[in-house]
Amino acid sequence: MSIANNQSSDTVQAVKRLRQHTDWFTRIVSASPKLLLLLLMLPVFGGLLGVVLPAFGWAPALSQYDIGLQGFNALWQTPGLNKMLTLSFTTGLFSTLLAFCISLLLLAAFYNSVWLERIQQILSPILVIPHAAAAIAIGFLIAPSGMLSRLVTPWFSGWQLAPEGFFPHDVYGISIILGLTLKELPFILLMALGALAQPEFGKKMRQQHQAALNLGYAPMTAFFKVVLPSLYPLLRLPILAVLAYASSSVEMPMILGPNTPPTLAVVILQWFHDVDLNLRIQASSGALLQLVVTATLLALWLVGEKVVKFFLCATLTNGKRAYGDGYWLMFSKVLTIVVIGFIALALLGLLLWSVAGFWRFPQAWPDSLTLLHWQTALTQMSEPLVNSLIIGISTTGIAITLTLLCLEFEQLKGKTLSQFTSIIIYIPLLVPSIAFLFGLVWIQQLFTVKVSFIDGYVSYFHTIFAHLVFVLPYVFLSLTSSYRLLDKRFAIVAASLGAKPSKVFFKVKLPQLFAPILIASALGLAISFGQYLPTLLASGGRVSTITTEAITLANGASRRTSAVYAFMQMLLPLIGFIVAWGLPKYIFKSAKR
Repeated sequence: MSIANNQSSDTVQAVKRLRQHTDWFTRIVSASPKLLLLLLMLPVFGGLLGVVLPAFGWAPALSQYDIGLQGFNALWQTPGLNKMLTLSFTTGLFSTLLAFCISLLLLAAFYNSVWLERIQQILSPILVIPHAAAAIAIGFLIAPSGMLSRLVTPWFSGWQLAPEGFFPHDVYGISIILGLTLKELPFILLMALGALAQPEFGKKMRQQHQAALNLGYAPMTAFFKVVLPSLYPLLRLPILAVLAYASSSVEMPMILGPNTPPTLAVVILQWFHDVDLNLRIQASSGALLQLVVTATLLALWLVGEKVVKFFLCATLTNGKRAYGDGYWLMFSKVLTIVVIGFIALALLGLLLWSVAGFWRFPQAWPDSLTLLHWQTALTQMSEPLVNSLIIGISTTGIAITLTLLCLEFEQLKGKTLSQFTSIIIYIPLLVPSIAFLFGLVWIQQLFTVKVSFIDGYVSYFHTIFAHLVFVLPYVFLSLTSSYRLLDKRFAIVAASLGAKPSKVFFKVKLPQLFAPILIASALGLAISFGQYLPTLLASGGRVSTITTEAITLANGASRRTSAVYAFMQMLLPLIGFIVAWGLPKYIFKSAKR
């Protein structure tokens, strides 16, 4: 007993030494949460302030100091404003609702089956595809002379020439809804699978589902009555983030949406880049209106939760064992095949256009394949490619470092980050980027110091800073669970042997986190590579990346050139994830030898 007490006492003393030791490393770790708050609060809340002031007429950069409602008055007189608002509202709501419902059907139909894991493996790579590349691929698929038309021509439709198409750019925003749904579906599905993969929670759900099956409930009914009520609270934040993004997206509407009028976010961007600088005040007013639209959607979703709960709560305990499960199961299987087939066709069409020679309608296959488009594009994309890599690597490196320091702060202090800090981390995911990025640009213009030898690098600094706002939350979410699940006994043993906190961090903890850090890095790079609006606004158009070039080419250049840039958009993050998945296996395999 005395030996055990001595060991326990030694452990407690080691933990105390680890937490009480003060050196350069612990001081940096202690300051990291404050730095995290600064890097997220300054752009978001400062950006919002930088939008509010110009919206009400105070714009020193334009020599306007009279507070008033002139920006809003001009905004209300904008032709087609009601259509813009309706388009933003409906595309955001319906795309999120469709992605959520389809995810639930797939989960319910294939829960606890090997097929769910296979679907996950198929859809997971879609996460690395930037929104712009996905929009270009879907546009190529549904265009009048796209892959869908070619597959039914002329044997079924009789078309010899491309028909007058309704898609893309339809006035109802159906193309936008389709693109956002297919892009966000894998995200919601994988968030649900990630929650179900938690050991305790997943085990509990499987046991309860099996108990319902033993009581005679049909599998899909058992999922909705037993699993979903416990699973949904874990999905609320990802769904709200998807809804906020979908309502204020720029990339998808620019490529797939109508132009007369476009969505509110797109027209705000047009005003901001107009040669008439006074339109920036109107753009700021529009950004505030976009914030109201998104907030209304989020509130509507939360109210909808209460309404659904009120009307359907009784069905959880009514004892009914099935609700036409056979038909719903068949529908879910067909829907799965359609979704996967649609995505596969879109990617195949994108690949074919990037290497197609002469390809006249209605042929389903090009007359010849060539790499000429790739050779031409690669000679032109060296600067955008280098810029994408510099910004992505810099942003991800900062995000990874800061996240690791904040998580180390939790362990050194023996407590999790404050609730306020946790909320701030999610703020950039819930506030429309277009609402605060304009303000951030105003602030950058006001406080940028003109120094000749660094003037050329200011745009890079601004762009990296803007990217960090969006990369940091995802990197933090990716690393949090892995860091918090570290076996603390290794650190305690090292501390008991006299190791300083810095040595415990670098020699004990980081090697254990090698694989999670690589995955988080790949995710951070993917998020950075796909950023269009932050790059365009923060750099003032002076820094070109693969994404900005791809969107510029999407509506004006040839399909072949656009396809090459879109495919390059997908290759960059895909290479990152391949390295992140393969490198740990190779290193650990070599170590065993």
